[in-house]
Amino acid sequence: MDHDSRIVDATGGPTGLLSASAQPALLAGQGLVLRPWETADAPAFLSAYQDADIRRWHTRRPRTEADVLEWFDAYSQDWEHEKGGHWAVARDDGEVLGRIALRGFNFDDGIAGVAYWVLPAARGAGVATCAVMALSAWALEEAGFYRLHLDHSTRNHASCRVATKSGYLLEGTKRSAAVHDDGRHDMHLHARIREE
Repeated sequence: MDHDSRIVDATGGPTGLLSASAQPALLAGQGLVLRPWETADAPAFLSAYQDADIRRWHTRRPRTEADVLEWFDAYSQDWEHEKGGHWAVARDDGEVLGRIALRGFNFDDGIAGVAYWVLPAARGAGVATCAVMALSAWALEEAGFYRLHLDHSTRNHASCRVATKSGYLLEGTKRSAAVHDDGRHDMHLHARIREE
């Protein structure tokens, strides 16, 4: 078997497996679906970044719907080049409730990072937890990843609850690891591995 052959083992997943097929839609609990972003989602996506809580934790923001569509195009490129996957968290009727992503694909080590946000109207109903659990199950059981990680500001208690409820153990604190609007923040690092 030559060096470039695609293999799956306990440390990582197969390069080329994901980009060979369309990005999947994933069913989650509570009648939710994780699906690739669509052009029609641009207004909902843009409105999310007008929310004070989302703005607090995200310094990179789209300013116009044109910016959003550029982001959506970059999301498609991420999938095609096996760098990441980005999904809308939506109801069965198509209403967007949030965003979830699997980023930084590293097939050699079998790791990727999770990120998410939820619109104000969907908060407190378990939407983020359902989305993280559904994406994690797919990533660990079907996509071949071995370890998933996520981080959030130590001041973002809601995100910490989502991580913990979704089976991501707190591994430690990364000091002054991210810049937010009010300065540098320490970040909690959580992770989940396949056996857990």
